[in-house]
Amino acid sequence: MGFNHFYGGGLMIIPAVIGLLVLIGLVILVVWAVKRLSSRPVTSSQPGTTTPREIAQARYAKGEISREEYQQIIKDID
Repeated sequence: MGFNHFYGGGLMIIPAVIGLLVLIGLVILVVWAVKRLSSRPVTSSQPGTTTPREIAQARYAKGEISREEYQQIIKDID
């Protein structure tokens, strides 16, 4: 009877520790994934985004800016 008390009591903590380590690992993995996904740079290849050059071209085409202003904007961008 005394043997079962010491043997069973000592081993019951191992699954609890393993479960806790797995849970901590999952939390760390989720935090890492969220940080990695949220820090991706936005590129102009995504739909709905326009580059400064495209904006200047559109403004020039609409007549909002003169040729000289357009050329200065392009020069400043490059």
